[in-house]
Amino acid sequence: MNAAHDLQQHRKGTINGERLWASLMELAQLGATVKGGVCRLALTDLDRQARDLFVRWCEEAGCTVSVDAVGNIFARRPGTNPDLPPVMTGSHIDTQPTGGKFDGCYGVLAGVEVLRSLNDLNIQTEAPLEVVVWTNEEGSRFAPCMMGSGVFADKFTLEETLAKTDADGVTVGEALNAIGYAGSRTVNGHPVGAYFEAHIEQGPILEDERKTIGVVLGALGQKWFDLNLRGVEAHAGPTPMHLRKDALVGAAAVVAAVNQAALSHQPHACGTVGCLQAYPGSRNVIPGEVRMTLDFRHLLPERLDAMIAQVRQVIEATCEHHGLSFELTPTADFPPLYFNPDCVNAVRDAANELGLSNMDIVSGAGHDAIFVAELGPAGMIFVPCEGGISHNEIENADPKDLAAGCAVLLKAMLAAATTDFARGL
Repeated sequence: MNAAHDLQQHRKGTINGERLWASLMELAQLGATVKGGVCRLALTDLDRQARDLFVRWCEEAGCTVSVDAVGNIFARRPGTNPDLPPVMTGSHIDTQPTGGKFDGCYGVLAGVEVLRSLNDLNIQTEAPLEVVVWTNEEGSRFAPCMMGSGVFADKFTLEETLAKTDADGVTVGEALNAIGYAGSRTVNGHPVGAYFEAHIEQGPILEDERKTIGVVLGALGQKWFDLNLRGVEAHAGPTPMHLRKDALVGAAAVVAAVNQAALSHQPHACGTVGCLQAYPGSRNVIPGEVRMTLDFRHLLPERLDAMIAQVRQVIEATCEHHGLSFELTPTADFPPLYFNPDCVNAVRDAANELGLSNMDIVSGAGHDAIFVAELGPAGMIFVPCEGGISHNEIENADPKDLAAGCAVLLKAMLAAATTDFARGL
């Protein structure tokens, strides 16, 4: 391929889609499940193998790799102006217990493909570029989710984070040491020139609208709670219905209230009870306790608070009616976020220049970009996933869509890796 053709391909935003797909499939072998998904929990040996693979690929691409104290991995490609803060991209490679091949992993490997493509085309950026693997985004093994980016953005302290434990009592610090990824790099104070995260949508909107690229305007605010309802365990036969203190009956009212609150605060409202356990769990014992999770999401803070107030009123009323007590404990609070207009425009402009169908969209899920956006300009690129299904072993995406999103990422990062962008011009 001659230099003129190389430049022409660069202007088109061309990346090597086949190489991107092959890398995704190779990574997916680490923790592959019989149903075609991936189980690679954070800071396990499978996670170590995936991290090692990422490090090898980045070093082969000429990057300098460093690891911070919470295990975030940074692969840096130098720029011609080392005084400019890096233009970053990345995501995560840990998965849900029954996860797919693309959630998080696509964002990381799209970044790797950007580095490889720039090397192929012999293009040097003005600002340095960095591809990041954030630790424990999913929160499946250790809570909270988005742990690595949260420490990076000073949302969580390093000391408290390293002390978090999994179900077996293993701490984050112990797990990091066990896999050899307790790094020496400081966890915060790192400059961010711009941050772009490519991701499958994890919802059905792009597929339904037949659009290739989602230009992400922002992310829904999220508030999570643990709710414990306590009644009285009693025999299911001799205890009359009107004398029962059935915690599960109360829980049923709360589930309906969460659903109704979301329906009554559209658009952008979501309400979910994702976990519910009734105790003691015997078929002929009236449940004396229910533990459940509540997940509220909205783009407008006042509407988010109104949803929670509506459900709390139902909790109080149903507990009084059924003789129950309750504890409602906040577990996560992510305010609504609007991404930087320059980053949003860079994504939209790249999609238009490449002739890709696109639409503005709002993220309903949490992403590392939400935390990084507090440190510098940030934006996201969505591509469709089949049926809108994610956090599932059947999660799937079209290789052409993945390549298109990566091409947009390349052009957006190139646009941001300039002095003019850094100065906000």
